[in-house]
Amino acid sequence: MIEDKAIELGRQLGQTEEYKALKRASERLRADAEAQQQLQELERLAAELEQAARAGSEPPAADVERYERAAATIQASPVYQSMVAAQANFEKLMARVNAKIYEGMQKGAASPIITLS
Repeated sequence: MIEDKAIELGRQLGQTEEYKALKRASERLRADAEAQQQLQELERLAAELEQAARAGSEPPAADVERYERAAATIQASPVYQSMVAAQANFEKLMARVNAKIYEGMQKGAASPIITLS
């Protein structure tokens, strides 16, 4: 019964404007070859910095600067900004949904009546 309600909730979430906007923004980002290249470079630089940190050494200032420039470049991209905004809006929706689920759980836990529906 709970699984059926979860599927229905998922179906309804998939029909929200927030989800549709997130899906469109994600597709635009995936289709943008330049943005994909910038993201791959950013990930590569981040991995290098992380590896240096795990090794216990301070990464060279030039590497940190290259990472910061790469991050600034992708963050200035309109297609990336659109994705970030869409993600934030969907996360706000999910936070509201989770709050309502928690509210329902508290009411259910306090109720002496057991319901199966």
